[in-house]
Amino acid sequence: MYDVLIVGLGAAGYTAAIYAARYKLKTFIVGFEDGGMGLTAAEVGNWPGDIDIKGPDLMERFKKHAMSFEEVTHKIGRVEKIAKKGDHFAITLQSGDVVEGKTVIFATGSKKRHLGVKGEAEFSGKGVTYCATCDAFFYKNKDVAVIGGGDSAVEGAAIAAQVARKVYLVHRRKEFRAEPYWVDRVKARDNVIFVLENQVQEIFGEGKVKGLKLAKPFEGNDTLTLDGVFIEIGSDPSVDLSNQLGCVTDEKGFVTVKPTQETSVPGVFAAGDNTNASNYFAQFTTAAGEGAVAANGVFNYLSTVKVEGGYMG
Repeated sequence: MYDVLIVGLGAAGYTAAIYAARYKLKTFIVGFEDGGMGLTAAEVGNWPGDIDIKGPDLMERFKKHAMSFEEVTHKIGRVEKIAKKGDHFAITLQSGDVVEGKTVIFATGSKKRHLGVKGEAEFSGKGVTYCATCDAFFYKNKDVAVIGGGDSAVEGAAIAAQVARKVYLVHRRKEFRAEPYWVDRVKARDNVIFVLENQVQEIFGEGKVKGLKLAKPFEGNDTLTLDGVFIEIGSDPSVDLSNQLGCVTDEKGFVTVKPTQETSVPGVFAAGDNTNASNYFAQFTTAAGEGAVAANGVFNYLSTVKVEGGYMG
């Protein structure tokens, strides 16, 4: 019986594991992708103490820190089901293994949004990708499009422009929502072409992506000939598992949490991009902060609430 089950191997999950271990809580942390969304950040310039570090490298440091504690058990695997079992919780992995714990922290992050246009599903993995910073390397000296106007899209366009011959940045609005830092980086690249106040209607090709069709003409043509399309239009919170326990979500679909990061279900906490905390500001720093608070919340909960096996520990 673990003191806490942490679902998610990103910034929030690993930080929660570090703090839980420091509280001497027997901790089980699991996720199907080690590093979570942190793997998609090619450059991280806002993590305090590191002027410039790659996302995967930062996440590896998070993991190494968490795994330095003997209280932490780490597992790569997909959680298929979670249920209340008496006064504790049980998670069932895709492998069929069942792990039980007195409390839960959902650090499940978010999942990429899809455009929902013709050809998107057909060419997924065949020129359509949802992480420009991850896959730009494969399009060296080729023409690509990045769809979106937020941080991930503009950062992705800046990264892709370092290797691609030409990058079309397609955004439905005239102005960008991204940090000015990334907007300036993109504007400084002479191989980035801005296709603003326009949208994608279709992605087409033969076996692999050949181009996309726009809602209205750009420079006299409503199609762009391309080798790749990076869709970066934001993310939605991953709440499938927390929904299984009946955790309340807000009007945007994020898990509602108290100042302790506890959800509407006693003993169940949430941290990171899946919550309504931190003003929906999805950053490494906010995820880590929420993970720390959630672990503290678990510690206080176990110190005051009797569960199977006694109090904390």
